[in-house]
Amino acid sequence: MASSQDAWYLSLLGLAEHFRTSSPPMIKLCIQCLQAVFNFKPPQRVEARTHLQLGNILLSHTKNIDLAKNHLEQAWLLSQVINSFDDVKFEAASVLAELYEQQEQISLSKPILRKAIELSQHNVYWHCRLIFQLAQIHATEKDYTLASSLLGVGVDYAHISNASYTRVLFLLSKGMLLLIDKKLQEVQPVLNQSGHLIETWTGAVYQKEYLKVYFLVLQVCHYLMAGQVKSVKPCLKQLQQSIQTIMATDDVFMGPSAGDMFLWMPKEHLYVLVYLVTVMHSMQAGYMEKAQKYTDKALMQIEKLKKLVMGNKTQALQEISSAAALCKQCPRLLETHGPQLHTLLGLYSMSMNCMEAAEAQFMAALNTSRERELWTFANLNLAIVYLRGKREADFVALHDGINPESLPSHSHSLRAAAYYVQGLQAFFQGRYNEAKRYLRETLKMANAEDLNRLTSCSLVLLGHIFLSLGNSRESMNMVTPAMQLASKIPDVHVQLWASAILKDLHRICGDTQRENEAYQRHVHFSQMLLTDHFQASQMPEHNLIMWTQGNFPANTTSSPSTSGVLL
Repeated sequence: MASSQDAWYLSLLGLAEHFRTSSPPMIKLCIQCLQAVFNFKPPQRVEARTHLQLGNILLSHTKNIDLAKNHLEQAWLLSQVINSFDDVKFEAASVLAELYEQQEQISLSKPILRKAIELSQHNVYWHCRLIFQLAQIHATEKDYTLASSLLGVGVDYAHISNASYTRVLFLLSKGMLLLIDKKLQEVQPVLNQSGHLIETWTGAVYQKEYLKVYFLVLQVCHYLMAGQVKSVKPCLKQLQQSIQTIMATDDVFMGPSAGDMFLWMPKEHLYVLVYLVTVMHSMQAGYMEKAQKYTDKALMQIEKLKKLVMGNKTQALQEISSAAALCKQCPRLLETHGPQLHTLLGLYSMSMNCMEAAEAQFMAALNTSRERELWTFANLNLAIVYLRGKREADFVALHDGINPESLPSHSHSLRAAAYYVQGLQAFFQGRYNEAKRYLRETLKMANAEDLNRLTSCSLVLLGHIFLSLGNSRESMNMVTPAMQLASKIPDVHVQLWASAILKDLHRICGDTQRENEAYQRHVHFSQMLLTDHFQASQMPEHNLIMWTQGNFPANTTSSPSTSGVLL
């Protein structure tokens, strides 16, 4: 039977829980009851658990973060020396570390998690969870080497602990970080090992399908990062089949090990992610209407770039403005996604013929990013800005960053684009034979991986070259499929360009009817782009092109739209 002293604090704990679970919850009374527990000098276990309860409730129901932090610190301090007290000890460490991270005090998070990992080696669930948490912090700091090393420790620990499912989760997470770090050669062995473990899986079917989706997402991203759009198709098809299986199955994650209770993300989020990688594939393949179809369902970040290609500048500007608004609300988002925002603004500026602003935006992206692929992409677009401005010396200065023979990128599509830019330079300089050689290389690479926009641009530029050389038949052979592909994508700018060449070709051939049809199409596309250009230029958000650092210009960031910009 409990002593009278025990009865006091047990009654207070029971009363606090009653207030917490009331409908509606009576949080103030709950907190008062828990605080009253300390007046009775309870045992250390009760004191530690009460501090943890107060910390969690203050975090979730009040804005008193400092008081919550104080209680969590007390819970962690007291529970460290208590044996067999895992639920309080490691939850306190995990929640406190997460709170420090949110307050950008990561230097305080890491020692707590390291100590908790050291103390939790006998508890499979908490040991794995804390390793994941510490690895996430190192990944956030872009210390991918240390994060990957930690996940490797998790792989081995899960293996000896018979947590087979979590072993593969650790492996796949390591593969994901290697992809993020662009260590593409190191990724393949990790994916091969993961794929073998998944194929030979003898556990629950649901777990196998879940791991397969994670694995296939990484495989698809691996191919897309390498610019291999055609090669990705079988993996993408398997991925779409696996997600359907998961969505039709009840979640069952009960395994033989207590350490097998982790999710990479809920299946509803996985479903959206599959749409995202499908949009990415459609984008790289140049199928803009298909990308629109999946974007409408998943509402992904890629929406902003796609609208520029389709010649819808006003809508693109609204999406970019929404992205800027999200970054304005969260400085950390601006820090991590600022370079991408500058790149989008650079592309928008190019589409509006604001070349000085485009140059400033691409330079801002280059100065604020450490991503090799983004550097290459920005440099290639900067090269086009210089070509259009007849700034040959500035173009030559970029040579090492855009030379397709020594491109600092593993991406097939970026290398193909680099050949196109070289062809464009040769065309502007009247070196037509050299231009044709570069563009044929672009076509070969683009056709190999279904890079449809590069294909259409290369075909229409080749058509322009043949027209300039007086070879109208060969020009027609280039421009006709270019027009068909541009219509399929669709790409209004390429259609405008192609219709102008077709008009001249039909005039040379004496086909008045087709010449007039091509002329009407050219007028239609011109009017469409001019109207949209004027509307975009009148929007206050247009002034975002002047922003390269510091605060955003006034009235340029609209509220995040209902289309849900995801960064």
